[in-house]
Amino acid sequence: MRLLVVDDSSMIRSRIARIAGSGRLADVAIVGLARNGAEALRLALAQRPDVVTIDLTMPEMDGLECIPRLLGAIPGLHILVVSALSDKSTAIQALRLGAHGFLNKPFSDDELLLALLDVTEARTCT
Repeated sequence: MRLLVVDDSSMIRSRIARIAGSGRLADVAIVGLARNGAEALRLALAQRPDVVTIDLTMPEMDGLECIPRLLGAIPGLHILVVSALSDKSTAIQALRLGAHGFLNKPFSDDELLLALLDVTEARTCT
């Protein structure tokens, strides 16, 4: 799995990359770390990830704007939203835009790994 991590917090980007790349999930390659949706689009086009973790609240281009653009650029891409927004309507909106999962911040290592496994299994079933 080629993974792109998108979050405006460098601490969260590093944490997701560290957990995902820890070896507890098979064959994970971190192909990029982006600070916002605009940077995510540039990296996604260059690196062609299979899975993207994305925050919703970011400067320049937020996750809700970025999700359909990523999916338009890379059909078959699977997106896991990782956000502190606990507003259910926002989570539903992200899923309607094409996200495949939603994980609330703060999260444990195991919660992130399970969410990534769910997205990975969904990816292999399509």
